Amino acid sequence: MTNAMQGSRNWLDAVKPYAQKAPLAAFFLGVSSGFPYAMIGATLTTRLAQDGIDKKAVTAFTLAFLVYNLKWLWAWIVDGVRLPVIGRMGQRVSWLLVAGVLVMAAVANLALVDPGSGLLQTAYAAILVGMAGATFDIVIDAYRIEMLKPEQLGIGSGMSQYGWRIGSVAAGALALVLAARIGWQGAYMACAVFALPAMLTGLLLGEPERHRDPIARRGLDEVWQSIAGPLVEFFQRRGALLVLLFILLHKIGDTLANLTFRLLFDDMGYTNDEIAIYDVGIGFWAYLIGIFVGGILYARMGMKRSVLLSLVLMCISNFSFAALAALGKSNWGMAGAIGFENFASGIGGVTVVAYFSALCDLRFTAAQYALISAAASIVGRFLTGTTAGALIERFGYVEFYLFTTALAVPGILLFWLMMRAGLIDASVGTAATENSKREPMA
Repeated sequence: MTNAMQGSRNWLDAVKPYAQKAPLAAFFLGVSSGFPYAMIGATLTTRLAQDGIDKKAVTAFTLAFLVYNLKWLWAWIVDGVRLPVIGRMGQRVSWLLVAGVLVMAAVANLALVDPGSGLLQTAYAAILVGMAGATFDIVIDAYRIEMLKPEQLGIGSGMSQYGWRIGSVAAGALALVLAARIGWQGAYMACAVFALPAMLTGLLLGEPERHRDPIARRGLDEVWQSIAGPLVEFFQRRGALLVLLFILLHKIGDTLANLTFRLLFDDMGYTNDEIAIYDVGIGFWAYLIGIFVGGILYARMGMKRSVLLSLVLMCISNFSFAALAALGKSNWGMAGAIGFENFASGIGGVTVVAYFSALCDLRFTAAQYALISAAASIVGRFLTGTTAGALIERFGYVEFYLFTTALAVPGILLFWLMMRAGLIDASVGTAATENSKREPMA
């Protein structure tokens, strides 16, 4: 076999797993998961900034994301409560449809409020989008994990991140383009259709193969067990407290930085079209490349080393924005910073999400992943909403992004120590082991 033929075969072998049914479904689930985040994230930040709202108020709106961090409080309902009538379609499918309708209604409600005349009403509307989006995420994450086989967790996480990025970027870009032509109300209304891919996926594929039927709830004791069970099972594992500490710490700097990029771009004088080209356009392709590279690294390096590498890269990406702020307005500088940040985030989106998915016990998929994903960003979101604007105004963007770089270091060190202590292998749940031979995660 010639070198050219061998290279072509290797390329096809690398791409083939992405074309399987379960990873493709994870992609469409991700599209719908990403768009509510965009509606109350960068898009709402731009809308508020253009309406003349001050920085402290704008960054305070990121507190709406804290609803995502509270989703574990009601995730057990998605795991164990069967919906009347529509529940006959299946536990995951029925909740997928209901949550999708709720998201569409919440986004339409946010479209109808006017930040200039009713900032408090806008805050309530953003929180409603967060609640609906968090519920949608609970179902989507559970559906994805239960649909993927253990050996598909890395590829499936990558495809989910592809979808999430495309959904969030497409919704964000569409909102920017439409807002300049028909206004923000029409833009938000149009973006509500991004809930449909996940809903249609559930209707076409039905219940995931590894889903376990909910336990009948007959009394308060059973309800309490459905709430406490996921927590008890997780904390009985060796090193569970250190694993939880890593989940809480690893993304503080990255979250704090990411939720303030649009403020930096606005203050540097970039137009909506320039933001769409560099932040949305170049960032989009860099993220997709990062996801593909992340899938390869996960397969070649194993879970532990690929996660560690992604943590280091995400730390460096925060530093690139300190350099951009020091440089001043530069299209090439923005392209480089955005490109590297998204490339690093794409790799982390595969490796870290795969690790978090592997932590789940299939008896409590929705509840445990909701707890893990909520804990992963709660500290960063709280700091952004309460202190980011004030820190930027007091110290400036350069010092602020240097601070976010330093905040990423403890998570890197903790994960390295957990690797050396063997806690990574000990911490995974049945999502990573059931129905397959357990393989060492080099």
